[in-house]
Amino acid sequence: MNTPEWLKPGIYGALIGGAFVGIVGFSWGGWMTSAGANELATEIADDRVIAALVPVCLDISRTDPNRVAQLATITAASGFRQRDAVMEAGWATIPGADGPNRDLALACIEGLDLDAS
Repeated sequence: MNTPEWLKPGIYGALIGGAFVGIVGFSWGGWMTSAGANELATEIADDRVIAALVPVCLDISRTDPNRVAQLATITAASGFRQRDAVMEAGWATIPGADGPNRDLALACIEGLDLDAS
């Protein structure tokens, strides 16, 4: 079968154009694979759950009989040690969970507003 002479550049153009559109779409166009979308959705869901649990953490801290001593320990600590102090106080333990949650502890520190106290 004889193919027309103009078909060869057309096929090359379509292949190069398709590759170009794919590269641009994934690089700058915001396209993503399903695995990337699932990962992004999981991160967003985790962030929203932590944000929803901050009031629980703050309520636990308000009802703690050792609140003053715990706040003094947390305020005296610096950096990640504040997070550890909140976790040791039990304020960052989600009801029904086996242990404290690091992300909740960090969010709880922000909610405690230690600079104002």
